[in-house]
Amino acid sequence: MLKVISANLNGIRSAVNKGFLEWMPKQNADFVCLQELKAQADNMTEAMLNPAGYQGYFHYAEKKGYSGVGIYARHQPLQVIEGLGVPEIDAEGRYLELVYDKLSIISVYLPSGSSGDHRQAAKYVFMEHFFKHLAQLVQCGRQVILCGDWNIAHKEIDLKNWKGNQKNSGFLPEERAWLTKVFDELGWADVYRQLHPDSTGEAYTWWSNRGQARANNVGWRIDYQIATKEIAASATAASIYKEAWFSDHAPLTIDYEMTL
Repeated sequence: MLKVISANLNGIRSAVNKGFLEWMPKQNADFVCLQELKAQADNMTEAMLNPAGYQGYFHYAEKKGYSGVGIYARHQPLQVIEGLGVPEIDAEGRYLELVYDKLSIISVYLPSGSSGDHRQAAKYVFMEHFFKHLAQLVQCGRQVILCGDWNIAHKEIDLKNWKGNQKNSGFLPEERAWLTKVFDELGWADVYRQLHPDSTGEAYTWWSNRGQARANNVGWRIDYQIATKEIAASATAASIYKEAWFSDHAPLTIDYEMTL
């Protein structure tokens, strides 16, 4: 059995102060994929770098207090890959891959376009490069699990107020069509949706800090585990943890019937 968690922390220091490192070991996960570290190496404590039982691997953004991804792993990888090989993307710390004999575990953080046209343009650039990378990755000969904040709600079922968000970043037709191509053309599987094809409000993983979004469950499902078909088919359970709040996202946990 392989247990994998994806968690956007919206700042690792903030999440740790809210109890993330006390909660995490109790989950007994093999891998914990982190997004939005908002930290650099010199901000990290030993507990953040290597929690008990885990080795931490990180790809920091060059800009302080911004982006960044990481993976806590119980198993030492054969190779660690930081970035996609595109300098302007890699400067933002958005991709980290741990390579094993039969498996790759990836933490990815797609840009948000909500702060303006220039960031939406950067998001489209990322999507263009990433689509090519996903096409290559699916042919790599290993099983692959991509965990992360994709900043796209795929279908109407994936957010509360879909009618009012059709012109907003994260639910634009072009973004949704791109994600459909990832699944239908490239053959990747949306593991949570495979297990829970009809779930609505319980599937949300992010809530705006504005208004009473969380209290009223006005959420979005933008955190995914997307996997190659074979390991996706082995998934047995998926859950979204909402009993405590470490950030504006909720951790997504999926169990797979596969071993390293």
